[in-house]
Amino acid sequence: MTATARVWRCSGLRWTPEGPALVWDGGRRSPLTRGKRVAFAVAEDTTRRCVGARGNDCPLRAAVSGRSTGARCEECARLDRAHSVAADTLADDPRPYRVYLAWFGPGMTKVGITAAERGSARLLEQGAVCFSWLGTGPLMAARRTEELLRAALNVPDRVPYAEKRAVRAQLPQTSFERAREVSELHAQARALPAWPESLDPAPCQVVDHTEAFGIQQAEPALADVRELIPGGTLAGELVAVAGPDLHLAVDGHGVVVLDTRLMTGWDLVTPQPSHSGEPAIPVRKFAAGSASRQDGLF
Repeated sequence: MTATARVWRCSGLRWTPEGPALVWDGGRRSPLTRGKRVAFAVAEDTTRRCVGARGNDCPLRAAVSGRSTGARCEECARLDRAHSVAADTLADDPRPYRVYLAWFGPGMTKVGITAAERGSARLLEQGAVCFSWLGTGPLMAARRTEELLRAALNVPDRVPYAEKRAVRAQLPQTSFERAREVSELHAQARALPAWPESLDPAPCQVVDHTEAFGIQQAEPALADVRELIPGGTLAGELVAVAGPDLHLAVDGHGVVVLDTRLMTGWDLVTPQPSHSGEPAIPVRKFAAGSASRQDGLF
C-alpha cells in the first residue's frame, strides 16, 4: 500500500427504507443499486482486526480470522452477544416484539423474533425470500411462541447462510409457490393449543422479497467468497443483494457471492487502475443441486 492510498473500513451492509447500502466508518454510506460496479482491494501487509462490541473499539485490536463473519475476538463476541435479544438476557425489555416465519428456499423455513419497531428490516438482513408475521406481544411471550414452534412443529430458529445462498438458484418461479410453506406452517402454528394468551395473533400475509433482492432477474450464482486476504482484489457488476450478500457478475467467472460481513475489520483501498478484474481471493464453487462446496481459487 502506498503512503497516499486512502484506506476505507467497512462497517457492514444496512437495509434502509431507500434500499441496501454499504456503511463505512465515519458514517458514510454507499447505496447499492443494481448495475453498479463494485471494486475494492485489501491493503497489502495488513491484518484483519477485531471490530469491537456495542459501538466500542476492541481494546486489544486483536487479530481475527479472515473467515469469521463476526470479525470479533472471543471477548468482544461474548460482550456483544451478552446484550443481544438472542442471548436471552433481556427478559425485562418492555418493547413489543413480533414473531415471524421466514422462508429461504424449499424446505428452509425458520421461526424468529424481532422488535416491532424494526419492522421488516430483520427479515431483509437475514435474506428471507418471503415471510409472514405470526403475532405481536411482550418479549417473553414471543420467546415462548418461538420455543413452541420448535418443539411442536420442529421449526428451527436458524438456517445456515451457506444453505441460503446455495438454494437461491433453485427458487420456485411464482410467488404462490414461494409462499406455500409459510402459509401452511402459519396455519399449523395458529392451531397449536398452547398459544400464549398475551401474544396477539397476526393473519397470514406473506411478503415476498424477490423483487427487493433482485434474485429472480439475476443469473444464478456459481460460487461464493470464502475469505478476504491481504492484497486480494474483487470487482464486478452488482446484479442482486440478498441479506448481507452481494451477487457480483465477475468478468469471465459468472456471478460470485460476497458476504459483506467478511469485509469488516480489513483496511480496504481502491484497486490499481491496471487491475484486470480477475478475482484474487479464495472462493468456493457451488456444487450442483446442493449446499456443499469445493474449495477453489480463481
